Amino acid sequence: MPFVTNKKLMDKAMEEGFALGAFNVNNMELIQGITEAAKELNAPLILQISRGARKYAGRNYIMKLIEAAEKETKLPIAIHLDHGDTFELCQEVIEDGFTSVMIDGSHEPFEGNIALTKKVVDYAHPKKVSVEAELGKLIGEQFDSGEGGKVAASAVYTDPNEAKTFVEKTKCDSLAVAIGTSHGAYKFKSEPKLDFERLKAIREIVKIPLVLHGSSSVLPEYVDICNKYGAAIKGSKGVPEDQIKQAVKIGVQKVNIDTDLRLGLTAGIRKALSEDPKNFDPRLYLGPARDLVKEIVKRKIKLLGCDNKADLFK
Repeated sequence: MPFVTNKKLMDKAMEEGFALGAFNVNNMELIQGITEAAKELNAPLILQISRGARKYAGRNYIMKLIEAAEKETKLPIAIHLDHGDTFELCQEVIEDGFTSVMIDGSHEPFEGNIALTKKVVDYAHPKKVSVEAELGKLIGEQFDSGEGGKVAASAVYTDPNEAKTFVEKTKCDSLAVAIGTSHGAYKFKSEPKLDFERLKAIREIVKIPLVLHGSSSVLPEYVDICNKYGAAIKGSKGVPEDQIKQAVKIGVQKVNIDTDLRLGLTAGIRKALSEDPKNFDPRLYLGPARDLVKEIVKRKIKLLGCDNKADLFK
């Protein structure tokens, strides 16, 4: 089936009371692991590409890989730009065929964020592309910090009244909110606690789908595999899955997952190479890594309640 927009997926998720997994991709094994899991569970998908991932994989390569996945699975899939930080980048990926873009103006003052978001909306909507915006700021790596982007050192939680004004002025299709999640594998120094009262207040007055960024749980079993086979991932802590489930129950329609996928892929590679030091065949270490990604994605799909929901979009 043709690629769909985030708006189509999330509007239905809002109506039916589930959330979509939005999974970051940058190579073939990640795409295969994610889409094979979704096919087995008959789940709709959002595949996210960041600026850094697009640069790494190549703008043409990454699109062809996703096109191949759609042909293999026949699933409703949205192609989404994650953390686009400029109008020009959003414009470029729309021309490439992305069906959804995120313009992250959270680094701008409130009025500047509104102006930038509205500019992207005014360009994207006539082309039938949906737009996600962000209000508030998450701690951790944003805008592909490994590529020379920005890292937020402190959080700015989303103000519910500002969110209402922001959505009315920009006409964005979905809104990423800051309620205590953060980017990366080291999300918390103390026990994680999302601000559910803030989320409830936002949900009551904002009528469009809501998004959680930085929502990987940094699953300890995969961290343990990494560390057992030579990694040094110490003190990592993610968002507990029961809190993600509660956020979905309150009214979140899209949950971003990246770090958990990286951990799964890395765990599989480290384990395979450590157990067979003579192995130099990428198929024999990337294959098991892909299987771990698939395992993680199936777990997330069930957690979010989007299994067996693909038929809603036929």
